[in-house]
Amino acid sequence: GVPWTKPDLGLVEYAGNRKNNLVQVEPHMGILNVKVLYEPDDPDPEQRYKMGAHVWFPKNKVRLGTLATYASADGLRWKTLHAAKPVEAELQVEQMLLPPLHFEPVGGLYKWDGLYYVNGQNAIAASRPYHGRVVRQFISPDFKTWSQASTVGFVRPQQHTLLGPGRSREGEQNHEGVSVWNRGNVLLGISGIWHGGKEWKDVTVDLGFVVSNDGVRFRQPAHEWTFLKRGADGEWDQGGLLQGQGFENIGEQTFVYYGAWDPRNWQGSPPRGGVGIVTLPRDRFADLRVDDTTTGKGDYQMPVTTSEFLTAAISRTGDGPQQFFMNAEGLGPEARLKVELLSANAVPLPDYSGAQAAVVTASGFQTPLVWNGQTEVTGLPERYRLRVIFEGEQKTEIRFSAMYVRAK
Repeated sequence: GVPWTKPDLGLVEYAGNRKNNLVQVEPHMGILNVKVLYEPDDPDPEQRYKMGAHVWFPKNKVRLGTLATYASADGLRWKTLHAAKPVEAELQVEQMLLPPLHFEPVGGLYKWDGLYYVNGQNAIAASRPYHGRVVRQFISPDFKTWSQASTVGFVRPQQHTLLGPGRSREGEQNHEGVSVWNRGNVLLGISGIWHGGKEWKDVTVDLGFVVSNDGVRFRQPAHEWTFLKRGADGEWDQGGLLQGQGFENIGEQTFVYYGAWDPRNWQGSPPRGGVGIVTLPRDRFADLRVDDTTTGKGDYQMPVTTSEFLTAAISRTGDGPQQFFMNAEGLGPEARLKVELLSANAVPLPDYSGAQAAVVTASGFQTPLVWNGQTEVTGLPERYRLRVIFEGEQKTEIRFSAMYVRAK
C-alpha cells in the first residue's frame, strides 16, 4: 500500500501514443473529481464498478458543477449510465441527473440501507440558512435515477452565524463533502475544514473526522478536532488537503490516503499533485478511557466511580452463532474490560452477564471475547446490547477503540 507502480494500460491515445495509465471513459467529459464503489455481487457484471464524477454544465457565461455516473465491468473501461451527449466536454442541462444548480459532488460515494448516496459541497440555502459551503447529499435507488430532493448532512457550528452576502470565502466552513468508509453499522468520514479569509491568499484547508449511524446525518465525535493538518510552507501538501475516500486496513495499521490543493494561489500555482498516506494503529481513530476527575471526597465528587458504557441495540445477523472481538490497549490483570450481553431493553442475559460475563485482560486489535469457555454465542435475541465495564486498579490505562461482531 505504500510503493505504487504506474501501469501501462494501452487504452487511450494521448500525445500520439497509448503508453499511459489513462482509463477509458465514454463519452468524454471534463472530469474534476471521482469516487468509485466496487460491488462484486451486482447481478449485472457490467455494473460491478460504479463511479460518480464531478463534471461541468454551461450556465450563461460560466460553467457549473454537477454529477455524472458511470459503470464498468473491470474498473478500466467506463460508460455513462444516462443519456449523456456532452458538447465541448460539458454535460447539457436537459441531460442532468440533479437540479441545475452548482454542486460539487463526490466528496463521498457510498451505499447505505439499500440507497446510493453522493455528497459534496454547495452553498444553497436549506430549510434554514447557513453560512458558506455545507455538506449536501442526494440519493438513488439504482445509481441511475437520482432524487431531486437533497439533505444537508453536516454543518460546522460556526456556520450558524451568517456573515452576509459577498463573503463566501470567509469564515469556518466545510470543503468538498465527506469521504466515507462504510464499516457496517457506522460510517467513518473525513471532511474538509475550510479556514476562510477575505482573499484567496488567506484561505487554508485541513481535514476533520466525522461519523454517521444513519447515512444521512454526520457529527463530530470530538468538537472541531483536526484529524490531519496541512503541511508547512515548502512541503508537498502545503496550504490545503483533500479527502480521497481511500481507506485500507493493512496488518496492524490503518492507511488513510489523501491529496493536496493549496487554495492560496490556486489560480497561478504550477501544476502539482501527489498522494499522501497517514497511518494509525488499526481502527484506532479514537478511544474511550476512564475519567476519574469526579472520584474523590469533594462536594461534586463521589468515592467510587463505575466506568461503563452501553451500546445501541444491535440487530442479530442471521440465526447462526455470533462472534465478538475487541480492539483495546492497556489491558492486564489490573486493567480489565468486562463485557455483558443484554436484551434490547437492557435486561442482562443470564448466561452472558454477571459472573458469566466475558473478561478481557489482553490488549490487541481483534481479541476474541469468551463467554463460558466459548467464543461463539448462540440463541441471542433478534436485538441485543453490549455493556462494557472498565475494572481494576489500573483501569485508567485502558484505551477502548472498537468492538466487532461477526456472524458465522
